[in-house]
Amino acid sequence: MSDKNYLAWPFFEERHRTLAQALDAWAAQHISQSHGSDVDAQCKSLVRQLGAAGWLRHAVGGRAYGGTADAIDTRAICLIRETLARHSGLADFAFAMQGLGSGAISLDGTAAQRQNYLSRVARGDAISAFALSEPDAGSDVAAMACAAHIDGDHAVLNGEKTWISNGGIADFYVVFARSGEAPGSRGLSAFIVEAGTPGLEIAERIDVIAPHPLARLRFTDCRVPLTQRVGAPGEGFKVAMRTLDVFRTSVAAASLGFARRALDEALHRATTRKMFKGVLADFQLTQAKLAQMATTIDSAALLTYRAAWQRDQGRNVTREAAMAKLAATEGAQQVIDAAVQIFGGLGVVSEQPVERLYREIRSLRIYEGATEVQQLIIARDLLKDVA
Repeated sequence: MSDKNYLAWPFFEERHRTLAQALDAWAAQHISQSHGSDVDAQCKSLVRQLGAAGWLRHAVGGRAYGGTADAIDTRAICLIRETLARHSGLADFAFAMQGLGSGAISLDGTAAQRQNYLSRVARGDAISAFALSEPDAGSDVAAMACAAHIDGDHAVLNGEKTWISNGGIADFYVVFARSGEAPGSRGLSAFIVEAGTPGLEIAERIDVIAPHPLARLRFTDCRVPLTQRVGAPGEGFKVAMRTLDVFRTSVAAASLGFARRALDEALHRATTRKMFKGVLADFQLTQAKLAQMATTIDSAALLTYRAAWQRDQGRNVTREAAMAKLAATEGAQQVIDAAVQIFGGLGVVSEQPVERLYREIRSLRIYEGATEVQQLIIARDLLKDVA
């Protein structure tokens, strides 16, 4: 039912339209909206399905390493996330984390690292994770305390990471740690740490309102070969920001998918819910709400695909990606809340589509940079050139 007119926008090429339509048809046939109670098992299954069908090839960069192109196509990533999110939040999560978890390797990894990890990620044979956040260092990456001490040809990691998606089921983690080349954000490095490496412990599994694999990691004298370092020593902050610049825009796209599904559900409910010798959609208050929902979605979509298009043209999109994430996540929250209101009491019944969406959207306003951080990024970018 979703409006597909946006696919005709000039941001897209024909291959993007073909991709979105093919994935929509595949997801309708293969992706279940109900994933049962074993979220770990379901997430692993989804990764295998997405890999076997070839969709994960879009999440990695480099044809030689299993990707569909030599560089990650941001518009393709966004269309895939939007489409999957409309069908299933967990399917979107499974795809997104394969990209985010391996993104640093796609962008800055050595040929050996790319050969070893990316093809397995693209096939769905290995699950990846991105380990940046800490108990006292989320948005403030410079406050990172997890340390990497160089000992000969190894780095020895000590510290904790938390809110790590795919924590507990990942086959490898890209871990950012303070390596000490310089103070603040200039003294961080990134390392690929295999699950099962001595000294790496899953300290805690974390349950959240929209269930997905999440954990706190603990590193105790965890020895990692320096051949597993991603990028140059002390360049970890740049590696992390480059990775987030790709996938932050895709968070906005996932929000669009949730919002479009909410509008679809609201339209169906409004046109079938009998009330006062008519239907709910006959009332001007309902019509105004539906109009605002559609306008909010299109506004966010324009910002999202502008940012994706600009990145694919090789431009810096720090401000544009922040605007897209801000508008799309906050807007989707408003759209989904309106859908719940249109459903009335049924909207808060557990596992109803709009109730699931209400839980799914909330974390997107926080992860990969909370709304308030996006506002700071936008403002600082505006102010930097002001005399």
